[in-house]
Amino acid sequence: MARRGAGTPFLLQLSLFLLLHLGGTLGCASVTVGSPIVPLGSAVTASCTIQRELCRGLEQGKVRISWMLDNKLVAGSQRQGPGGTEVSDLTLPQFNHTQARLWCCVEWNGTKQRVGMAEIRAGYPPAKPLNLSCILNISDYGLTCQWEQGTDSHLPTSVVLKCTGSRGQAVTGCTPQGGHSHCTVPRRLLQLYRRMEIWVSATNALGTAESQHLCFDPMDVAKLDPPTLQSIQSIPFQTDCVALAWDMAWGTEHMELQCELRYRAPEDPAWALVTGIIGQAGTAQCCGFLFGTQYHFQMRCRRSSASALASWSEWSPGRNYTTHEKAPTGKLDAWWGVQPAGTEGRVEVQLRWKAPQQREANGRVLGYRVTLSLRRRGRDPPTICNTTHTECSFSVPAGTGRVYLSAYNAAGESAPTEVVLLERKGQPLAGLRAMPGGERSLWVHWEAPLAPVIAYILEWQQVTREPRHCSSCWQIEHDGAATTALIQDGIEPFQLYNISLYPLYKGTVGVPVHTTAYSQQKAPSHAPKLHLKRISKSEAELCWDPLPVEMQNGFITSYTIFWANSITHVASATVNPPLRSFVIRGLKPSTLYKVHIMASTAAGGTNGTSLTLVTTVLDDTEIQFLFLSLGLVFVVLMVLLVCFQKNERMKEQLWPSVPDPANSSLGKWVPAAVPQEPLQVLAAREPGPAAISTVTVLEGEPGKQPGKEHPVLPAALSALPRPYVRQESPGEPVQYARVGGAGYRGQRLLPEPAPRFYENLGGRGNGGGGAEDWGFLEEPPATFPLLQGLRIGGAEELHE
Repeated sequence: MARRGAGTPFLLQLSLFLLLHLGGTLGCASVTVGSPIVPLGSAVTASCTIQRELCRGLEQGKVRISWMLDNKLVAGSQRQGPGGTEVSDLTLPQFNHTQARLWCCVEWNGTKQRVGMAEIRAGYPPAKPLNLSCILNISDYGLTCQWEQGTDSHLPTSVVLKCTGSRGQAVTGCTPQGGHSHCTVPRRLLQLYRRMEIWVSATNALGTAESQHLCFDPMDVAKLDPPTLQSIQSIPFQTDCVALAWDMAWGTEHMELQCELRYRAPEDPAWALVTGIIGQAGTAQCCGFLFGTQYHFQMRCRRSSASALASWSEWSPGRNYTTHEKAPTGKLDAWWGVQPAGTEGRVEVQLRWKAPQQREANGRVLGYRVTLSLRRRGRDPPTICNTTHTECSFSVPAGTGRVYLSAYNAAGESAPTEVVLLERKGQPLAGLRAMPGGERSLWVHWEAPLAPVIAYILEWQQVTREPRHCSSCWQIEHDGAATTALIQDGIEPFQLYNISLYPLYKGTVGVPVHTTAYSQQKAPSHAPKLHLKRISKSEAELCWDPLPVEMQNGFITSYTIFWANSITHVASATVNPPLRSFVIRGLKPSTLYKVHIMASTAAGGTNGTSLTLVTTVLDDTEIQFLFLSLGLVFVVLMVLLVCFQKNERMKEQLWPSVPDPANSSLGKWVPAAVPQEPLQVLAAREPGPAAISTVTVLEGEPGKQPGKEHPVLPAALSALPRPYVRQESPGEPVQYARVGGAGYRGQRLLPEPAPRFYENLGGRGNGGGGAEDWGFLEEPPATFPLLQGLRIGGAEELHE
């Protein structure tokens, strides 16, 4: 059911199409309009009539008529017409389409079917053709006319060129093809040497427009071939006149012609025109030319009896000619500088001058001559400088007040120009300033002084790292009342210039005033390179070298320092141009920072490369205090050490001297009381000598029996102290020591050393507390008599 319902509209449309187009549209509907072509923007009326009986399928039911303008639905009014017809009327108040189709449609079962159509066009009446002009070609005598078509009318327009002869009957001369605005009238329609009327007519459905009517003889508008220049020469000699000769073009020998001559030098901006030349003469003489100058000549002609509508021929092929030379004339503008020479009594003069203009040079200048005096009685003065340049340096005697400068060419030498070498001690100007006059020029302004000024000398030099000297970078202002001047020679953008101005007074030269200027500025080519001069835990001092003047590209207005670490935001500070260092404060200790500099001019700024720096942990003062404290401590220690070394009493108090029994000579001492008594040396438990470093005498407790008694020594001897004497050297014996029976308690003579090869190791570290645990020797060794005495005098207590 869904598929069947979806196909129903298509079947209805197909059936209606077959009914109306295959069998019932012929004569079914008719569409009429008031006018198929109307002015653009005007109203349009139309009506559509439907004959029901001729439209199959529409015999029954109501017919609904609608309108469509192209694809846009428009509303009309429907009414009952005569004979059972249905009529719909439509009025469009403003038709703004240049071309559109108006459709009449009928509705059947909700669908619209186009049953009639009318095409409507809208536009404007044709515009009037303008600037009609005609030229007669001498080769075929065809009259070619051209004009300018007016605005587009948006409607088909017919354009023709019409002409009438003396009989007054208008004929179509020609019709332009391909939409062009020109055509050619053939010779058969022309009446030569008689006046004809020519005009252009444009016609469309809304009207007709005609151009201005021209009345002329076709021969008056004939365009001739140009003449040919044959020769040019200067006559007579030493004048500014030239004579020209030419030949007329073929076919114009019988015509009266008027010609024009034009010429110009290579440096001239425009042509100079000479009129009123009669063509049949074949020659002409013209004056007012410069000497020694190359000129380019051209010529053209037309009929002399022609009207203002006549056309000139094309300009002839050019011909070059250089006029003859003449000795230079006029004065040379000169400027000088004087400084002491190496030789005593002479000065060095730097003389500069401007080359003469072509009007004064009268040819090509071959050189310049400088002399100290004028020519007298036909004798040439001595020449101090002869050069092809516009500057010269020479030495003259001190006090020389003037020199003479002249220029010469192949035709002769100019009159000498007197150059007075005045001193520069006059009053300077009050102020001087310069500003850009363009990309390659500078305006200079100054304040006029109170004293009268004859002229001004303006100098300028480009500022570079290596000084340069421009001999032509100066000019003279002859107007003493001037306060401004324009510099145009040798000015380049983005370069700095030093400008000096000298006032010339009568009899002296004023002290110069100076200024600097750029003709155009931009951002610097590079930024200066930063250097770290000093750094601490909270400050960093940076410095930089000034930019070379060639890299500045303008006046440096400021330097901007940027710094940042990885945590905080970027901080910046601006430094004025005279300063070349900056101290960054408020930094964090032991922190890494990145710093860069930006150099700025009035036209922009340029960033430099980044500099990485790390702040210190301590300041310089703190580091100095620390080193000072350590040095002071070291000095105190050294002083104490020296005092201890020099003062033996203090050394004995702090470090008492304890003899080492192992390295002493006690072995040479024997008891004085029993020299005859042999010493019993018992065998040691361990082989080898024993070094005793500690002697401990223990007091026997009352009532305690000794553990062992020596059978040889009597008990009575233990209570008597025995002296020991040294018997090695002859003389009286010297008593060394006396050992008493009570002895010393717990005296340690020397620190306990490590076990020796002769020590009894049995009593070390076993933890015993008796006499057997201490591991005493049964008999003291013979090499230690003091120990023998201890054994003899206190053996009982030792064993206790």
